[in-house]
Amino acid sequence: MTTSITLPSACDFHLHLRQGEMMRMVTPQVAAGGVSLAYIMPNLQPPITNTDMALKYKQELEALAPQVTFLMTLYLSPELTVDEVRKASKAGIAGVKSYPRGVTTNSDAGIENYEIYYPVFKAMEEEGMVLNLHGEIPSDNNKNICVMNAEEKFLPQLEKIHTAFPNLKIVLEHATSEAAVQMVKRLGDTVACSITVHHLQLIVDDWAGQAHHFCKPVAKYPQDRQALREVVASGHPRFFLGTDSAPHPSHVKETAHAHAGVFTTPLVLPYLAKIFESMGALDKLENFACHFGRQFYGLKQKEGFEDRKVTLVKEENIVVPANYQISSENPQAGAVVPFLANKDIGWKISQNFC
Repeated sequence: MTTSITLPSACDFHLHLRQGEMMRMVTPQVAAGGVSLAYIMPNLQPPITNTDMALKYKQELEALAPQVTFLMTLYLSPELTVDEVRKASKAGIAGVKSYPRGVTTNSDAGIENYEIYYPVFKAMEEEGMVLNLHGEIPSDNNKNICVMNAEEKFLPQLEKIHTAFPNLKIVLEHATSEAAVQMVKRLGDTVACSITVHHLQLIVDDWAGQAHHFCKPVAKYPQDRQALREVVASGHPRFFLGTDSAPHPSHVKETAHAHAGVFTTPLVLPYLAKIFESMGALDKLENFACHFGRQFYGLKQKEGFEDRKVTLVKEENIVVPANYQISSENPQAGAVVPFLANKDIGWKISQNFC
């Protein structure tokens, strides 16, 4: 029986770090979870829509966690021009994130028509930037579209963009469905998929009535979770870790209209060790969490960082904290409840890279 594993530090290719007090609490937790490279989402208030905003935000994050490499993205909006794409590429901005309007946190400025952005996508293809897609369409009662099929209904749009720009690297973010897995596998080498910690664990029964398991896109049926587990257990190289860890204060989660987001940042690798062990696939964890994302994005490890390792050990009574206080100086800021709070996850980091 495996009682310890040592991996390279992990890469999280979908992460929300917020602003203000929340940012100051969450950002140092990235390394605590065993992650040394983080791909940062731009849906702030206001959203990160240009290069200068992204670089300013990156400086703030680096000051809080200098041991972590932050890759920045822009928010797809009418403000994003071809010239700005080329400027962003030269500045090292890695990608552009698309949010359908109104489907998740801070997506009010999201888009409804992708074709008007084809000149932007063409420039991204030429510059080697990545298009990151939140793969849902808005709910529509008249068309029988709701949170349970919004991802599957989006998939023809993914295929349409890929057909128009076959050399554009596209990541279908935080996939939740068997249909998404099959589509990404079929589309070929320039289309990949990020998968979260919580979607490998949850089904619809786990979030219905449980605010701290509610996210967008929502976890689906048992067969969908099984499809996600099977594709990562198979070692498919275009499916990799993107946690979509999205912290919210508990007082806005525990309401009749809970904010969407699951917080996994402080314990990413222990969570994954538990899940992959349960699948009988611990040997597949390293590629999923550490290598496949880098390979798809064409990233090399920084010189001198090759030996950054994380050792996890299996022990009894490794209990997830009940919460994380947002600010020690401002109790009114509240706390964030992490994924599987108060549960024994059986694994911990005994030696970290930082």
